[in-house]
Amino acid sequence: MEGRPYMREQPEYQDAFEQHKATVLIPTYNNAGSLAAVLRDVLTYTNRVLVVNDGSTDDTLKVLEQFPQVQLVSYAQNRGKGFALRKGFEKALELGFDYAITLDADGQHFAKDLPTMLNCIEQYPNTIVVGARNMNQENVPGKSSFGNRFSNFWFWLYTGKKAPDTQSGYRLYPIRAMKKIRFYTRKYEFEVEVLVRSVWNGLNVEFAPISVYYPPAEERVSHFRPFRDFSRISVLNTVLFFIAFLYIKPRDFFRSLFSKEKRAALLNELLESDHSHERKAASIGFGVFMGIVPIWGFQLIVAIFLSVLLKLNKALVITAANISIPPMIPFILYGSFLAGAPWMGEQATAVPLPSELSLDSIKVNLQQYISGSITLAVAAGLLFGIVSYIFMKLVNKKTGPVL
Repeated sequence: MEGRPYMREQPEYQDAFEQHKATVLIPTYNNAGSLAAVLRDVLTYTNRVLVVNDGSTDDTLKVLEQFPQVQLVSYAQNRGKGFALRKGFEKALELGFDYAITLDADGQHFAKDLPTMLNCIEQYPNTIVVGARNMNQENVPGKSSFGNRFSNFWFWLYTGKKAPDTQSGYRLYPIRAMKKIRFYTRKYEFEVEVLVRSVWNGLNVEFAPISVYYPPAEERVSHFRPFRDFSRISVLNTVLFFIAFLYIKPRDFFRSLFSKEKRAALLNELLESDHSHERKAASIGFGVFMGIVPIWGFQLIVAIFLSVLLKLNKALVITAANISIPPMIPFILYGSFLAGAPWMGEQATAVPLPSELSLDSIKVNLQQYISGSITLAVAAGLLFGIVSYIFMKLVNKKTGPVL
């Protein structure tokens, strides 16, 4: 077959791809040795295939000459997998597609999983579906297994969603629904950014099991550069962390106050969790304490860590910790100065009004603020915990015990 055009009369799932306006998107960089086999495999299912040649310097373009039915985006300079995917999304939208199923060109993925992804379009419309790999199988690189667990943790922290595999490149993207989201990263870290920021913009993420092949170490070809790429991912995680806890989490909490469904979900968690009333009340009180205690920027991450350590209700801890949403901050600062005055005795300063509070006023009266904020955190935590416990007991008495 080398050097001769590869054609197939009617791929098996061509009609389904046309019905769902879906294409297969394959980014490639120096995968000439495996690309032809990958394309032949995919073309047995559909000829709606788009390849992005990310500045390959091997015989990739010669290989692609064998497949004239494949749409091609090609540029001379290698820009990274994230950039290639973004260019592929743009081209797929121009061609009229609504969905893109991405898979790698190195032979790790199998076209036999394409029907699984197609079925997910009907089951999960406008949802990113990630092909979840079995990371316990033979030949899985240790760095891949560790990196995946590491990435899964951060994804949960940013979005509240548990994920079995956030680093798989086999994905179904609802590119039409994602069109208005602007992405920034260009390398491997894009596959983290696209999941997190899509969730933040109201899209869902689901997972479907897929097959994967990891060749022995001596046969493995990888363009992942551990130091550089882990550094990029670490920088991205740092940025996402601050965005999540300084904006996204408070935004979602504030929205939940006006959302009937989210209020109902919180009430359901409050009343019907398998935790005891005492543990739930302790979780709420602890969350309020962590929301006020003066470790700004680290309150939620510390609260989550300690809630796991103390076996508290994480959902209630996180919700209660959002007492420090931006509209409440002036009142928390004011209350902290007020509560700190008795500890300072004659050295106490006049408490500024909430509208007059600033970083300068905190610096000048730092001791009064810190002692007061800890006092306020303890008092508010106890108050909210006790009130929550009484509320749950009263509701339980009226409705009977929850089975």
